[in-house]
Amino acid sequence: MELAPWLSVAVPRGYGFDKASSATPLPPPVDGMISRFFKRSSARASVVEALHLRINEASREPALYTHLGVPDTVEGRFECLTLHVILVLRRMNQLPQPAADIAQDLINAVFLQLDSSLRELGVGDFGVPKRMKKLGAAFYGRAAGYDGALDARDEDGLKAALARNVIGTETPEAGAGLARYVLSSVDLLDGRDLDHLISHGPGFPSPLNLNQSGDI
Repeated sequence: MELAPWLSVAVPRGYGFDKASSATPLPPPVDGMISRFFKRSSARASVVEALHLRINEASREPALYTHLGVPDTVEGRFECLTLHVILVLRRMNQLPQPAADIAQDLINAVFLQLDSSLRELGVGDFGVPKRMKKLGAAFYGRAAGYDGALDARDEDGLKAALARNVIGTETPEAGAGLARYVLSSVDLLDGRDLDHLISHGPGFPSPLNLNQSGDI
């Protein structure tokens, strides 16, 4: 499996993401991720924090779980967060600087959040790196898996991938509503420049306007 070509941000060092899968080459890691992240300017840190918060809020929208079939489990919430982060990173890759720098800070913040969440769930210091390695591999695997369908606007391919990865079924139609949500999100994000993303956030559509069969 190859990385999505737009995914140029580097993964944080310390979890062995570069060894997560021999078939999945990863970009060079970031040295001293935690210390560098907190040394950013306060203004830029505030931008990243606000963007990260809005992505988290979007991924936790109750209607994604009640209307579009995302399981309300630890795994389902991880998949939903991953999906929203991937969509924002794709858009930021298309924008001029400092979008790439903000994207790097964003991915660092996401992995810090995952690390913290594992510890809150009771995973010990020795277990966290192993779990983070798996989460990192899953994140990049999802990015690669969704990329072709998103580029081609292949709704059938996308709903099959989302049904399998997010909803946990091999029945493609189970992912139809979520696929429509994702494609609608891409359309909205394509209309957002960097100033808008920073000032107002990504702006995802309401899942209440979609159902599991994909009808509006």
